[in-house]
Amino acid sequence: MLTSSSSKTATRRSLLLARQVQQQHSSSQRRTFLGISKAVDKRFYRMAKSVMPAISATESIALASGTIGFDRDIFTGSPSLKHLVSTYQPKLTQAEQDFINTEVNELCRLINDHETVTNRDFSKAAWDYMRDARFFGLKIPVEWGGRGFSTQAVSQILAKLGTHCMDANATVAVPNSLGPGELLARYGTPEQKEYFLPRLADGTLIPCFGLTGPHSGSDATSLIGSYGTVEERNGELGVVASFKKRYITLAPVAGVVGLGLNLKDPHGLLKGTGMEGFSVALLERDHPGLRMGPRHNPLAAAFMNGTVEGDDVWIPMSMILGGQEKCGFGWNMFVECLAEGRGVSLPAGSVGAGRAVVSAVGAYARVRKQFRVPIAEFGGIQEALALAGSDSLICVAGTDLMNAIVDNHEAPMVISSVMKQNCTERGRRIMERGMDIAAGSAICRGDKNYLAAGYMSMPIGITVEGANIMTRSFQIIGQGLTRCHPHMLELIQSLQLPKGEEDKGTEIFVKQFYKVVGHGLTNFGHSITRGLGATFSTMFRSKNAYKNGDKLLDYHEKQLLRLSANFALTADLCFSLGGRLKFEELLMGRLSDALGAIFLGYATLHHYSRKRGIEGLEAFTEHAMLRLETEAQKALKDASDNFPGALGPVASTVMKLGCFPLGNLTRPYSEPHDNLTKEVSRQITNPSAMRDFFSEGVYMAPEGTVHQISDLVRALPICVEADKIASSLRTSKREPTAEEAEKLARAEALRDVLIQVDVFDHLTDAEGAKDYVRPALLGTEERMASLERKSFAAA
Repeated sequence: MLTSSSSKTATRRSLLLARQVQQQHSSSQRRTFLGISKAVDKRFYRMAKSVMPAISATESIALASGTIGFDRDIFTGSPSLKHLVSTYQPKLTQAEQDFINTEVNELCRLINDHETVTNRDFSKAAWDYMRDARFFGLKIPVEWGGRGFSTQAVSQILAKLGTHCMDANATVAVPNSLGPGELLARYGTPEQKEYFLPRLADGTLIPCFGLTGPHSGSDATSLIGSYGTVEERNGELGVVASFKKRYITLAPVAGVVGLGLNLKDPHGLLKGTGMEGFSVALLERDHPGLRMGPRHNPLAAAFMNGTVEGDDVWIPMSMILGGQEKCGFGWNMFVECLAEGRGVSLPAGSVGAGRAVVSAVGAYARVRKQFRVPIAEFGGIQEALALAGSDSLICVAGTDLMNAIVDNHEAPMVISSVMKQNCTERGRRIMERGMDIAAGSAICRGDKNYLAAGYMSMPIGITVEGANIMTRSFQIIGQGLTRCHPHMLELIQSLQLPKGEEDKGTEIFVKQFYKVVGHGLTNFGHSITRGLGATFSTMFRSKNAYKNGDKLLDYHEKQLLRLSANFALTADLCFSLGGRLKFEELLMGRLSDALGAIFLGYATLHHYSRKRGIEGLEAFTEHAMLRLETEAQKALKDASDNFPGALGPVASTVMKLGCFPLGNLTRPYSEPHDNLTKEVSRQITNPSAMRDFFSEGVYMAPEGTVHQISDLVRALPICVEADKIASSLRTSKREPTAEEAEKLARAEALRDVLIQVDVFDHLTDAEGAKDYVRPALLGTEERMASLERKSFAAA
């Protein structure tokens, strides 16, 4: 019986094993693309591989650099505002707030913006104070003599400097973002840290970062024209480098430059320690063969900007940042720098512009009268002010969120690109609207002009660190689709595997392809259901619903969820273009607009969730959200109307069915209505909690000091009170009391002073010379001399 039982057991095991082998064989024959055979899977894989261009070594490093977070949440189609609010909380320490209130104010006091621009430099007192107060070491750890400040603190310092002098903003920004200080703290060798960090912290050495060259502008990391070859001299390993850098901020006064090089090792001298590729060298100003000093002349800006050049410069390996083992590691370092430079420093300038325009131009619109009426009462002025106000709020909200993300030890490449492109563009619009309102007083240069220098500086921020056109039409979506899509990176990487790993690549590809399809179908469904819900909720929403903060948050979060699903669906449809996507920059530009509006919409709600309780914030938030939702809707509509490629008509149809299932009816968003525009403008041009909110970060000169922004801000309540008295007198048809007359006279005197512009006896040294006569007047004298009648009055 025992033998029989064992025999039966063995037979069952044999049958079971045979069945498993048969199932495995059957599975290998039948598996899986759309239920067809594995051979078709492989053929489809090969077809996809043939249209997908190879990813370069630089691109591979870029894809592995930086971090992803909330940007990926948007690409899923279902981001969470609750998660955003609970994860990111921007804040300042008391020491940081004290520095903003004291040292930043003192630096502003030492700088006369008009003189700085005229002289194209700061005074030595201002340079010395920046050094002594450690403005160049804000991010350097305390143990190395720096301030050890947070990203939020650096951003607010830069923004406040930007309200007074954009050149001070740029000068302080570079050492604390694109300077090598923070990189040294993270990656430097012990010897490099010990030597450089204390000198950078106290300003003994002013740093700059040499990256851009004549043939590598927005494509700076290509490092065209900046080469280094590993060599050995007298038993010492080093690099022989030639480079030609331009647009390098602070280069004319820098004591040390972090130099980006494309390193080659043709003789294999690195021997496995370090590798070829993007590397960073640290060269002091007196390094043999290094040429620094010549200046560029960027518009009317005074900040130092120039060239860094050298031919066959010998660089010992000890001068490579991080030493030999960090050769080829520059991309990773650069990404961390870039997240701060693009996502923090440049947007901070826009925040400064916004705070200055809302505070000063808002006051000017109440002070300035035309036809005996403050221009703040004119509809065109109100429209421009409201747009500037909501753009300013968007920049503040986006900056606060970005700062918190970086302070959370993240380095988001895509979000930093969104912030740079969106905030610098909004900053330009803010300044343009301020100039339009201030009109003649904004174009006459001098101490009284608080707009012109910033207005001329804004295009500089738009061009640097990847020109906005390139950032919008290539970088944001080019990186975003690959890096932030929840399934795409593994799919693309599977297509890069060598032929010998085709089976592995096919398996990964098919698995990820199904996930992409599932992701698209999910967001197609969400787009329809959320779109219909958004349409009806918008259709029946009261224009005053925003006044209830809970309803404001609930409504706009639902709109952003709808738009996120629309965006995620569109992103999936982009894969119908294959490798041609990188050449469809019109499409990528529109998707960048949509992504930027969605991210900044979430940032604005994140800001409201933290700051609610400020009277009037609801109106500003509503105005900003309506504009952002309209921007995203338009970008997606334009993308659906112009979807490119052989499958473009199919993708366009799918997109329209998902995003706009009922056509125009399911495109419900529109610009803010007039009553809301007037309310936002009213708060900007009258004493209000929102004016206080924006003015809080503006440099205010001490009482009694002539400073146009400060004088306008302080004059506003006086002029508003006078206007109320004048209105009351007209209504009651009576004469003013002595007290009222005094207030009216004081307001009129302030108005008369504040609308004046600067005038100069001469503008150049030649004009100021003794006996100088302007050429045009010389010509007049010569012509009059030949005439018999010398004047009309002459008999």
